[in-house]
Amino acid sequence: MIGRSSTVLETAAAVRSGAVSAMDVTRAALSRIAADDPRLGAFTEVTSDRALAQAAKVDAAMAGGGDPGPLAGVPFAVKNLFDVAGLPTLAGSKINADHPPAPSDAVLIRRLTQAGAVLVGALNMGEYAYDFTGENCHYGPSRNPHDPSRMSGGSSGGSGTAAAAGFVPLTLGSDTNGSIRVPSSFCGLFGLKPTFGRLSREGTFPFCYSLDHLGPLARSAADLAAAYDAMLDPAGKDEPVTPGLGRGADGLRIAVAGGYFAKGALPEAFEAVATVAASLGATETVTIPEAARARAAAYVITTAEGGNLHLERLRTRAEDFDPATRDRLLAGAMVPSSWYLQAQRFRRWYHDRVMELFANVDIILAPATPCTAPPIGQETMVLDGVEMLVRPNIGIFTQPLSLIGLPIAAVPVQRPGGLPIGVQVIAAPGREDLVLRVAAQLELSGICAAPVPN
Repeated sequence: MIGRSSTVLETAAAVRSGAVSAMDVTRAALSRIAADDPRLGAFTEVTSDRALAQAAKVDAAMAGGGDPGPLAGVPFAVKNLFDVAGLPTLAGSKINADHPPAPSDAVLIRRLTQAGAVLVGALNMGEYAYDFTGENCHYGPSRNPHDPSRMSGGSSGGSGTAAAAGFVPLTLGSDTNGSIRVPSSFCGLFGLKPTFGRLSREGTFPFCYSLDHLGPLARSAADLAAAYDAMLDPAGKDEPVTPGLGRGADGLRIAVAGGYFAKGALPEAFEAVATVAASLGATETVTIPEAARARAAAYVITTAEGGNLHLERLRTRAEDFDPATRDRLLAGAMVPSSWYLQAQRFRRWYHDRVMELFANVDIILAPATPCTAPPIGQETMVLDGVEMLVRPNIGIFTQPLSLIGLPIAAVPVQRPGGLPIGVQVIAAPGREDLVLRVAAQLELSGICAAPVPN
């Protein structure tokens, strides 16, 4: 039976075999959303009519003996910074609600639809993607299905909520400084931030042109691989990763990130990394040089590019921003150009130093977040005995790695009686195959899993 806990591949296999129709799968997903989303806040728009029409096309292809696609009948939803034909592209904002509807779908939506997947709606997110918590002052917070009083993580908060709640088995998010990996960690999901530039951003509302990535969230590593393969440029040279998943971590040189990544978090973050490392037999430790400075550079680049992108909106509609977002963007608009240039120069140096590490290791493990999901509205937390602001410091371990566009899978570690937390599986640029192989082995071993909350 296809239900909340069904994966992408299970759903597609059932539809392709004729065991269930795409229409029935879609209606069941829409029913789950209607029943439970009012208390969780994942969706800002449910595209019921479109979804049912797409499902009918999949069933018609089946009935006619055609190939409905590898993702036949799989319901999916996207962060509302993706263009969806007929809807204004909100990007989590009040201002964009006044924009005309998008004339066509984003490229990645088109590719998933061509693979047979069925779009059921647009998802809540932090305003203009400048968020780590999943709280939105215009549309309400997207809540953590494991405990609705807690954050889903941001800025792809609705993407985390919808997948973790079992509304749909696949969602798309964006990740500039951690916005796929943070919701994956808080909500107990597998998430993939591909290599910078690997998946098309055409038809999405930007945050930071030189750092934005797009990618999937799901409840299985194999689902991430299937979605990633479906979204690759069919005219490109990138090889699909699904065929190699069964190789697991055999022969890979795996190390744990020390130094910066071994401090500044609660014990559960480091326990999760230790659990994953032990399962993989990883005993080596490496130091990623100048990670703290890399985080600072990511901040400068993000806020400067974001502030300049929104400069006209800040001038004319400042009162329509979330005040916290507005203030950060205003600060970014005033960053001296010399700071931005220096941050970009450092970025190149930092990239080269990290590439030197990958001459000796294939995979590096690091915490995804410094803690499990905090309560919604919590403003401060204590890390290493220091009281710190929650919003900026949730991304303490994701930002230094975003700066150089590495492919990273977030894998969920379940804690008996507690909330899940994620671990980052990191590889050199272009090696999505390696991070997904490791994620698949961890899932197969039972170390990493993404159960649907009751």
